[in-house]
Amino acid sequence: MFGINDGLVSNASLIMGMAGAAADSRTLLLAGVAGLLAGAFSMAAGEYVSVRSQREVFEYQIALERAELEEYPEAEAEELAIIYQAKGLARDEARRIAGTLIADPERALDTLAREELGLNPDELGSPWGAAIASFVAFGAGALIPLLPFLVLDARLAFGWTVTLTALALFSVGAVLSLYTGRGAVVSGIRMLAIGAAAGLATYGIGALVGVAVA
Repeated sequence: MFGINDGLVSNASLIMGMAGAAADSRTLLLAGVAGLLAGAFSMAAGEYVSVRSQREVFEYQIALERAELEEYPEAEAEELAIIYQAKGLARDEARRIAGTLIADPERALDTLAREELGLNPDELGSPWGAAIASFVAFGAGALIPLLPFLVLDARLAFGWTVTLTALALFSVGAVLSLYTGRGAVVSGIRMLAIGAAAGLATYGIGALVGVAVA
């Protein structure tokens, strides 16, 4: 939802700014397409780098744990025993379970990663998955204010862009209320107000820049 909202607000603001500068419909269309592609690729690249870096940190932590397990198995067994004791097991029972796990290095590493590092070795995050999801989400949001210029007459396109963007902003806010626990109407109006402020600001700046350039 946040990716969709980013694409929606940024591309609508771009189109509004260009409209404020009195750009023709063809220019608005080109600007919207450029904004969609640039933003989507930027979001995808940023998300890829972020998740890739996070995954490498996790992999490094697990590799350190593996090295410690190989070099100091008794100490790692004691750490596991302490963790199980903290969960309520008796000391002897905790030590017995820890000893059994340490006897199987791969199983011990998996357990240490989960219990000590708080990581699931099977779910460290997919950089490509995150990048694709960000690209699609941003692109979907950015497409909404662009659609009227693709299917309607130039004289009607801008008005429909404003209408569709407003409806989409309200809808995004209403959907987000499902996660925040706030009222759908209030959340929708707040999102609409934020998006409208961004659009009006860029329209005004576009108008000033257009006059200055002219």
